[in-house]
Formats: sequence, C-alpha cells, structure tokens
Amino acid sequence: MRFTKMHGAGNDYVYVNAFSEKIEGDVAELARKISDRHTGVGGDGLILICPSERADARMRMYNADGSESEMCGNGVRCVAKYVYDHGIARKTELKIETGRGVLTLQVFPENGVVTQVRVNMGEPILEAAKIPTTLAGTPPLMVPLEVAGRTIQVSAISMGNPHCITFVDEVNDDWVLGVGPKVETHAAFPRRVNAEFVKVISPTEIQMRVWERGSGETQACGTGACAAAVAAALNGLTGRKVLCHLPGGDLTLEWAESDEVYMTGPAVEVFSGDWTG
Repeated sequence: MRFTKMHGAGNDYVYVNAFSEKIEGDVAELARKISDRHTGVGGDGLILICPSERADARMRMYNADGSESEMCGNGVRCVAKYVYDHGIARKTELKIETGRGVLTLQVFPENGVVTQVRVNMGEPILEAAKIPTTLAGTPPLMVPLEVAGRTIQVSAISMGNPHCITFVDEVNDDWVLGVGPKVETHAAFPRRVNAEFVKVISPTEIQMRVWERGSGETQACGTGACAAAVAAALNGLTGRKVLCHLPGGDLTLEWAESDEVYMTGPAVEVFSGDWTG
C-alpha cells in the first residue's frame, strides 16, 4: 500500500490515496500499526483521501489509537495540498468532505506546489449537548471542572469535534501532560475531549499546547486552535483574529462576522513509501 507522510504545523499523519489504493480489512488496526513511531511509519494517525459524491475528495481520519475522529484542521489542509499537488483536482478552491460536512479550502501554490492553505472551518458549535458536554452554559465559559486533584476554569467549544480550553499563566508539562489526559477522559465529556492549554500574549496573539483525544500531545491541532480562538474572544481575552503559536508552527485564525472560523497555515509533504505491514 502506497502512503505519503505529511504534516501541518508539525501535526503529522500518514495519508493514503484511496482513489488508487484499495483499503481492506480492519482500518482501525491499520491506523494503530502504521502510526506507531517505533514499529510503523509514525504519526498522529492515519488519514484516507477518498472519492466523494459531494466534493473533490473525502477525508477519513483515524487517531493513533485507531479511533475515528470527525475532523482535523491540520489534516484537512494536507488533504487539500495532496489533492492539488497530485492532480486529483487541480484548482485553487477545493471542496473536501469531512465528518464535519463539506469544507471549502483555498490553496496557495508556489511553482506548482501548495505551501499554505486557508480553510473555512465553519461555525463553532456552542450548545453544550452538541459539543457534547454536561457542563453548564451555551457554551460553557470559565466553568469549574474538578480534575487531577484541583478545580480549574474551563471553556468548551466544538469545531465538529469537542474541545476543552483552559487559559493558563504558563503553558507547561504540568498542564499538558499532567492534567491533559485526565481532562480527555473526564465524565463531563461523554465522547472524550481534546484538551487545550492556552496563554494569552496579547489581544491578537496566543500560545497553545494540546493533548489530543486518542493521540496524546501533538505538535499542533487546527480545530483546537480554532476552538481556543473562539473561546478567547467569547471570554473577552482577545479580538476575533489571532496568531496562534504552537510547538509545530503558527496558525492564523479569524472568527469572521459571518460566524465562520477561518484558519490559514502550512501543509508539507515529507516523504512517500510502501507499507507492507
């Protein structure tokens, strides 16, 4: 099976072109094996680039633990790059079908190769039951959550997948590696949750690290960055356009007056190979 390793701001996945490759058997088990950084290709998960009746391509995303997720902002940017660069649809505005619905993406090629992608991530989901969470509020903003022996103030937003955002003075391992896994599996989030820890630098700039549902800490999370930007604006900590610094790179986020969130960031192809496992 031919695969391509790609990353968006360091959030790396193994991509398989299901237009040309036949995917058979247990895909969840394939995702676990191919994502293993010691015995597989290595990545935050597996993404299949599939035919779609509604769009130029369909993205199916599996976390490193084999669980299927609704959406990945960094992943969908890389799907758009692959679709353009590999000639599946050679146009600068693409439609990609995801678990969140059909998204519109703008690609910015240089010398025929896409380097940056802008995604219309759609409107944030603010209703608690649809996030889903049992926390109070629409959306829950700065509400107490008892976790890891302490009470923290969290905000919950969905961008097609659930996010729990904690604003902190310093983004460090204690928060991300200590508290993050316990937030992911907290009873307040029936489908588990991605845990973001965010420092507000200025009204136009934030710093973030994330513990992702099913993958652990990743270098970046596009949907998480969007959710953090929305939460920061709703809590009056920033404006509606921010630059988000992540360990793997920067993302530009804008919560437009139309209520749609736009994300712009890099998409990089690393290497291709054949999987025989």
